[in-house]
Amino acid sequence: MKQVSLPLTGRCQCGKIRYSLSEPPFLIYGCHCTNCQKQSGGAFILSSGVPEHALSFTAGEPSRFEWTSDAGTQRYGLFCADCGSRIANGQTPSIGVLSLRAGTFDDTSWVRPAGHIWMRSAQPWFRPGPEDVLCDQQPTDYSALVERFATFQTFAA
Repeated sequence: MKQVSLPLTGRCQCGKIRYSLSEPPFLIYGCHCTNCQKQSGGAFILSSGVPEHALSFTAGEPSRFEWTSDAGTQRYGLFCADCGSRIANGQTPSIGVLSLRAGTFDDTSWVRPAGHIWMRSAQPWFRPGPEDVLCDQQPTDYSALVERFATFQTFAA
């Protein structure tokens, strides 16, 4: 188990957008939905579930893009208009949770997904870990992912 200090900080690729996270993520997961594949240009992305109120931008102001998710919900993405890096996604209306891109943390050495969602659209070559929590599509209950993630590390203020 690794101990991670708060606040967590991160940035976009070019550094014009910086953020601070005052509370720890409650989970990290891989998302294999077609929206994430298109947005990232890859097979999946790693997202960290964080309380919306815990994220503050300390430099720059992110741009916003809106779309309808594979699950049919209205979503928005916050990104750097200069380098294009996606920072976070949210839902409209707000549910108080953001999906913060785990790769944007300044220190990613502790980042480890508890599982993967939208496996029905995962690339056929992807092989999850034997203990990973797997969801065929968007889960209605994230508790198994949250519980598994809680075993990976501790966060210190």
